[in-house]
Amino acid sequence: MAQLSPRELEILVLVCSDKSSREIAEELCISAATVDTHRKALLRKTGSKNKIGLVKFALRNRLIG
Repeated sequence: MAQLSPRELEILVLVCSDKSSREIAEELCISAATVDTHRKALLRKTGSKNKIGLVKFALRNRLIG
């Protein structure tokens, strides 16, 4: 499995909950730009091309139920 930071895992779960960058940013008290940076890192680290790929990765690795 890709080596993800605790914050990346937290954002991945929220992305899989169908939350927008703005919603995630508000929930975590960070900027939307920071969320987008984490999303890009998640895509790169997991080899995903889009949000659907991230959800598949999370399901495959039992990070979400």
